[in-house]
Amino acid sequence: MSTPSAANNTGTAPEPQAFPGSGYAPVYGRIPVMKLRPQIEDNHFPTRAYVGEVVPFSCVAFREGHDRIAVDLLLTCPKGNTTRIKMEPGRIGHDEWTAAARITTTGNWTWQIEAYGDDYATWRHNAEIKIGAGIDVELMLEEGARVLDRAAAHPELDETQRDLLTRASTAARDTSRDTFLRLGALTSDAVTTVIDMQPVRSLVTPSETRTIRAERTRVGFGAWYEFFPRSEGAHRDDNGMWVSGTFRTAADRLEGVAGMGFDVVYLPPIHPIGLTNRKGPNNTLVAGPHDPGSPWAIGAETGGHRDVHPDLGTIDDFDAFRERAEALGLEVALDLALQATPDHPWVAKHPEWFTTLADGTIAYAENPPKKYQDIYPINFDNDRNGFYAEVLETVQFWISHGVKIFRVDNPHTKPLQFWEWLIHEINAEHPEVIFLAEAFTRPAVMQSLAKAGFQQSYSYFTWRNTREELEEFLSEVSHETSHFMHPNMFVNTPDILTEYLQRGGRPAYEARTVIASMASPNWGMYAGFELIENVARPGSEENIDNEKYEYKQRDWAGEEAAGTSIAPLIRRCNAIRKAHPALHQLRNFVVHTSDNGQLLAFSKHLDAQHSETGASDTIIVVTNLDYTNAQEATLWLDLPALGFDHGAELEVEDLLSGSLWHWGGANYVRLEPGQSHILHVRRAS
Repeated sequence: MSTPSAANNTGTAPEPQAFPGSGYAPVYGRIPVMKLRPQIEDNHFPTRAYVGEVVPFSCVAFREGHDRIAVDLLLTCPKGNTTRIKMEPGRIGHDEWTAAARITTTGNWTWQIEAYGDDYATWRHNAEIKIGAGIDVELMLEEGARVLDRAAAHPELDETQRDLLTRASTAARDTSRDTFLRLGALTSDAVTTVIDMQPVRSLVTPSETRTIRAERTRVGFGAWYEFFPRSEGAHRDDNGMWVSGTFRTAADRLEGVAGMGFDVVYLPPIHPIGLTNRKGPNNTLVAGPHDPGSPWAIGAETGGHRDVHPDLGTIDDFDAFRERAEALGLEVALDLALQATPDHPWVAKHPEWFTTLADGTIAYAENPPKKYQDIYPINFDNDRNGFYAEVLETVQFWISHGVKIFRVDNPHTKPLQFWEWLIHEINAEHPEVIFLAEAFTRPAVMQSLAKAGFQQSYSYFTWRNTREELEEFLSEVSHETSHFMHPNMFVNTPDILTEYLQRGGRPAYEARTVIASMASPNWGMYAGFELIENVARPGSEENIDNEKYEYKQRDWAGEEAAGTSIAPLIRRCNAIRKAHPALHQLRNFVVHTSDNGQLLAFSKHLDAQHSETGASDTIIVVTNLDYTNAQEATLWLDLPALGFDHGAELEVEDLLSGSLWHWGGANYVRLEPGQSHILHVRRAS
């Protein structure tokens, strides 16, 4: 009997042969490999990741009969270097195989799965049963020796490894030795170690190749702060009239923003604001002569989307503002709002970019029953190429002034095809540029925007407040859509002041701060949140005296000194985020259970194998969602999900209070209204 060639052990598949008859080629490979993840269901777009993210991979693979198989992940970095990662069996009874890998650089990564017959594992399983029962003893020992002969022929083994396998197969063939010593020679730890490094493969079956687009870390991890530059430094003159803040005065606020640990400062539109149908305070239809209007009503005699509002300064002033922000470790994000006022230069030069009604007027924006009489929406079809080119050049203009992040206003009201094209064109030349979709709309639309290219997305987080709502929502965005959609969990916006925040006061604000900053690698807030600004305009989900329509003065330092600001909590949460790599991940969110529906408990765990530091990191968060009453409960931890055995005892430190406790599978918890524990697992026993 001849020894099979070493080619069957190198992972090289044999040359395909034509099938007899019609030549029909089956869909399934010799070993079926299916349900590759991560992938988008239609496979029109690559899945997404960011540098530092740990990406989980899985598939379903099996073969006929009882022979054993093994499955490897072949992950190729943008430079073309391929790493082979052994996949492990997943859920029992589902033929699932899983692995995880950390993304280390930007660019397009490719991956595929290789399933193959694990001939050594098959032989060993059969041999230990048969030889133990005295069945086919000599045959099984010879079969095992031949498997090791094949293994020894692998070209990547060194002489020491090859000699080890050869001596083991020789010992197995020595009939003068005890049967179980011969079997032991074939199954020793030393032999198993070599075989694990270079398995004896047969029937190698590769899957299709899939792509992951890896982008810079800021795509997946960052804390955002939104403020209106016109309010920073705004004051009343001797006549009681408002004087706008400028980029120069707004730069003074940057140190406070950076001091709270934020990474991105986001500015609403900074362009000229139209006079026609300008909105007054609290969204009234009549503006006074000194009312500044809504920044989203873009366009005036002084310019449009490539211009700076004269009250704020010049483009040089903007450049100085951005440079100051970057010196403090902040990136500046600009609003991209594709709409125009009746005063915008586009209206006179390109009326075809708008929709003309039967009475000859241009249609203004509506979202019935809401009306936006100060805004004309764009018609994207009358002169597609002309308008597309205008937007492309506009974005490129701001990139030339150092902007790398754009928060896009209402992208769901524009053609999806347009965004797919624009983001592709920009990222082809500027892969570092990030687009955030401000789209609070239907799930399919939001998800399609992410698939088409948006690197970040606003989410429903602001309206998810009960434990059931939060557990369902956070699990969905962390596991079901995380391979293409990166949610940015803003706790509030100029348009969103939820009932929970209106009624809950400081405890509600503290609870939402902890949940957003700990559950999501990306989170954000609009200025005033730290001051518990929770009075709504009657009948509205917006702050009264909304900053969208008027200037707003705040005493940041005075409020913090008086203890009425939660800036210290925000500062602490952002510091915890930066210090703990587990919080840089989205896909590692795990819910833990308690017997009290007012307590939300979840964890983030990063194992040492996938940590850049080489050390594991585990954070457990427990929050009282009740902003009125203290709550207590028994909390049960899923210890295996945290990387620990059942029965382990954990030493945990509360990173908010500094307290130390010993926790196990079941733990008593009592929290005051809105209070949280952020627990770091220091050690386990």
